[in-house]
Amino acid sequence: MGAKNRSSLLYKAGYAVRNPAKVPPYLRRMARDTWLRVKNPDHVSYYRAVMRSDAARNPEAAVGSRSHDRWLALGKMQFEYLLEHGLKPQDRMLEIGCGNLRAGWRFIDYLEPGNYYGIDISPDILLAAQRTLAEREIRHKLPRLTLVQDLKLEFLPDEHFTVVHAHSVFSHTPIAIIDECLAHVGRVLHPDGFFDFTFDRTEGKEHQVLREDFYYRTETLIELAAKHGLSGAFMEDWETRPHGQSKIRIRHSG
Repeated sequence: MGAKNRSSLLYKAGYAVRNPAKVPPYLRRMARDTWLRVKNPDHVSYYRAVMRSDAARNPEAAVGSRSHDRWLALGKMQFEYLLEHGLKPQDRMLEIGCGNLRAGWRFIDYLEPGNYYGIDISPDILLAAQRTLAEREIRHKLPRLTLVQDLKLEFLPDEHFTVVHAHSVFSHTPIAIIDECLAHVGRVLHPDGFFDFTFDRTEGKEHQVLREDFYYRTETLIELAAKHGLSGAFMEDWETRPHGQSKIRIRHSG
């Protein structure tokens, strides 16, 4: 967070000097990602290929967890935050970018049967999510897991979801796709519901690194939501959590 521009050569040079052991992995990732971008020019296809590559090695690492303990801790943190904010078993949740159910298995276990709907752009990570369902023995909760190509949410019902949740999704998403999501999420969001999403926050120049990590100003995303008749609030209490991203909560205006 802050004013750092992680895409600048000055920042990269300084980071390399401070962290020499991370330079070879970064160069390998850059070469891999460059090749995948050549083969997959649009962002969804590109990121789907990234997830296929990462999930083949370790699905938990593919969703940003360095270890199984970290995978459990990050999921628990998301779950407990929503509990503190009034999540109830009768809530109907849509999780955008559900991944391999790092937090999703806890939501599924807590919510009433049929009240969890997870979507993701990666078929490989959804296969891993199915394994999580079996391992956690929560199949009887009848969660729905759906592969999507975009975030227009055209197949979902109007005003159905009381909670929409997206963790570490917009941090990997170009602004045009965020705009697409905000243009359509209001239709599926219950009038009294809310949409929580995390993002990589910068107070300086907005930028991206390797077309995988995107940094946005808070006001940019709140203004984008307002364009679609939604009001946004920066969640200060999330900042106390041991997580590098920030959080915004979106509601229907008024």
